[in-house]
Amino acid sequence: MTMARTLQEYLAHKGIAYDLLPHRRTDTSINSAHSAHIPADRLAKPVILEDEDGYVMVVIPANRHVRIGRLNQLLNRRMGLATEAELTPLFGDCDPGAVPPLGDAYGIATVVDESLDQCPDVYLEAGDHEDLIHLKGSAFRRLMRGSQHARLCKPRET
Repeated sequence: MTMARTLQEYLAHKGIAYDLLPHRRTDTSINSAHSAHIPADRLAKPVILEDEDGYVMVVIPANRHVRIGRLNQLLNRRMGLATEAELTPLFGDCDPGAVPPLGDAYGIATVVDESLDQCPDVYLEAGDHEDLIHLKGSAFRRLMRGSQHARLCKPRET
């Protein structure tokens, strides 16, 4: 698989310039960062949560975890992690586990961790397990302009 068509069309529609960065096949965002030799705190990964009101995509650095309790307080909801089976129909043009962190492209409300707002460059999964998209930080911030921004993550436990 190559870059997801929804993602290609969304970036073109928004007039966003990007580079495609191939890497060896990986199974997690953190491994993609290592394989592509990029800082893990600049690889934006999505975490999809859900409740009876629907789905929310939380975008955080690959080397962090979502504080679900903090998100629930922020949104006044009681959300939990969505299952892989739930994600397949939402992101039909993406390989499982390689979802791009652009909820707007897929019609999903998005909350972005503030730590990504300061990055000079940001990388995204391209919809497969072998390519990353490289964006200027200003382009990423433009794409995330309509999203809510908050401090929502904590360091990964090693």
